[in-house]
Amino acid sequence: MKVLDGKVAVIVGGTSGIGARTVELFVEEGATVVIAGRRSDAGEALAKKLGAAASFVKTDVARADDLKNLIDGAAARFGRIDCLFNNAGYGIPQRSIADLDIAEFDAQMAVIVRAVMLGMKFVAPVMLRQRSGCILNTGSIAAHRSGLSSQTYSLAKAAVVHATRCVAAELGESNIRVNSISPGAIVTGVFAKGVGVDPNTADRHLETVTKHFANAQPIPRAGMPEDIARAALYLASDAGSFVNGVDLVVDGGVITGNRFSAGIQARRDLVAAVKAEIDSAG
Repeated sequence: MKVLDGKVAVIVGGTSGIGARTVELFVEEGATVVIAGRRSDAGEALAKKLGAAASFVKTDVARADDLKNLIDGAAARFGRIDCLFNNAGYGIPQRSIADLDIAEFDAQMAVIVRAVMLGMKFVAPVMLRQRSGCILNTGSIAAHRSGLSSQTYSLAKAAVVHATRCVAAELGESNIRVNSISPGAIVTGVFAKGVGVDPNTADRHLETVTKHFANAQPIPRAGMPEDIARAALYLASDAGSFVNGVDLVVDGGVITGNRFSAGIQARRDLVAAVKAEIDSAG
């Protein structure tokens, strides 16, 4: 028996990266999955590859009507929604607060924060009728530490993590679990997009991103979409039935602080610099 047999999941932002791998894994584990995203070509191709268990609905999360139609349509078609994964998002370049672009700020808040709130709003009545369900929201380690991403993205993800806790306190009373997953340095096209690469070609640079992220955390490899998909599977499955209001950080140890070996080397460099200064003075 597969761990998601008989369950229906809606995965928003499911056409690439973390979302696409989560779609694949959920289908592998027995779920029926509705893939939502803006890129029809990628969404339709993924659904076709996965067969009858997957379908694609073009959705712009910045449009409230799109999200409502997505949720209402899935509930009408399948009679239930067991999991909603709010995973849409994108990065922007880091800027000084003095250079904050207001239009860019508003657009990112709409996609990352407003869309998560609306996704939860629209799915809540479905899950309340069922008296069961699981909502997953994508946070980020940028919600916990400054300097890891742009100020706007960090602010937005911090809001998502706290909104998750707030809604979990309410819906948990109806046996609906609400959790977030905060990825660390995960190899996806979002990082290339964040430095200005064309979104349509961002995935061509994943090898470079993988090499760059190999030493970004204590665990000596880059994080992959598989790592986040496995966390989502755990939270969506019965194995996570008593987990509610948690932000599950999956980052290889980034937010624990500086790498131990880097700290040792820094101290050695300091000692060497002080000795050199003493020798030169003598």
